[in-house]
Amino acid sequence: MVTPSRFGMQVLLVWTLASVPVAFVPTLVMPWLLIGGVLLCLWLIDVVMLYVYRPLRIERELPQRFAVGEKGEVHLSLHNPNRKALRLEVFDGIPAEAEAAAMPWEGEIPGGITAHVRYHATIPQRGEATFGAVSLRVLGPLRLFWRSYRVPLTQAVKVYPNYAPVMRLSLLATEHRQDQMGIVRRSRGGSSRDFHQLRDYRQGDSLSQIDWKSTSRRLQLISRDYQEQRNQQIVFLLDSGRRMRALDGEVPHFDHCLNALLMVSYVALRQGDNVAVQSFGGVDRWLPSVKGSHAMATILEHLYDAETTQSPSDFSEAAERLMMRFRRRALVIVMTNLRGEDAEEIIPALRSLQARHLVLLASLCEGSVRGAIEEPVVDFSSALQHVAARQYMGERREVLAHLQAHGILTLDVTADELAVGLANRYLDIKAAGAL
Repeated sequence: MVTPSRFGMQVLLVWTLASVPVAFVPTLVMPWLLIGGVLLCLWLIDVVMLYVYRPLRIERELPQRFAVGEKGEVHLSLHNPNRKALRLEVFDGIPAEAEAAAMPWEGEIPGGITAHVRYHATIPQRGEATFGAVSLRVLGPLRLFWRSYRVPLTQAVKVYPNYAPVMRLSLLATEHRQDQMGIVRRSRGGSSRDFHQLRDYRQGDSLSQIDWKSTSRRLQLISRDYQEQRNQQIVFLLDSGRRMRALDGEVPHFDHCLNALLMVSYVALRQGDNVAVQSFGGVDRWLPSVKGSHAMATILEHLYDAETTQSPSDFSEAAERLMMRFRRRALVIVMTNLRGEDAEEIIPALRSLQARHLVLLASLCEGSVRGAIEEPVVDFSSALQHVAARQYMGERREVLAHLQAHGILTLDVTADELAVGLANRYLDIKAAGAL
């Protein structure tokens, strides 16, 4: 498709405005028509040359993976097979929901040269995204017209949950600075720790840590060094039902749970534990136990396209399936958005799991509900909202108190507190030897 350029429109406008004095001066008619004929020839030459130019050859290089909301660098190679330099605009066929501030790109490519365009794209949804055909606009040699065409170049890419916090944790952990993210490892002696090695005594070691036999042989104080128990089982029971579609800001609760799951999985794998994942609530996706730092890729591959459904969350069915699938004792972390009406179903379901496993209910609390409670009451409408929010939170607290009375661990936090809060609770359980 060919369209006039801004310069071409300006030329046409000037020629058209020149018709005003021509209407009053008859002697100017012939020069004006002659100029019009010359312009028409120039326009035709510009259009013909645009179709004579050979199309650009384009290659696209995508990153191996994208993360939700994180920038990924895309590389376009644009080869101009013509002898003449081309002035053009390029707009890559990014997914409909993606953002790319550097698009469209505009520049000039000399003849026979390959230009390299790099830009960052941000994709806000997990799953599989498709980069489509590349759209180009080439400016004619006389700069009067643009020719628009598309180069077919379809590529699919996987968009994973946002694992940037996990990567930051990895970097901090290598420098023994997990506490900078709020994850605190509490050092406790006892049955929760396994003997690791003997080492020289350090100031601050307790007397119970000293190995007296080795001390007598070496004639210097020798301490025992312990490490957390390894090869324990962690199972995430992930709610994928319609309740997890509730938004906290612009992000669904389900995605907040995925981010927290990734962080705790990383910490658990680093501790030498095994991680398994089961989804429920309209879907039944099962990832058997994986172990080792390399297993993070397996967990990401399993979760990148996980989505919520319109189905209700059936806690009883989820508990039954997990009991059939997993017979070894494990820490079962149930991730959901607890409601007051869940009491009749969730309490028996978690108690049935408790017969074999250690159960932790990690529930997301809507920040908007807490905000409604903290908002000052100024009129009847805000009073109703305040009372409804308090009643909603009161029902949740009753269910949580009932669960705690039966020895089920609970964590009730907002979305921004979930990842670090859950990681700390996991480390506390490890340190206490509860598992």
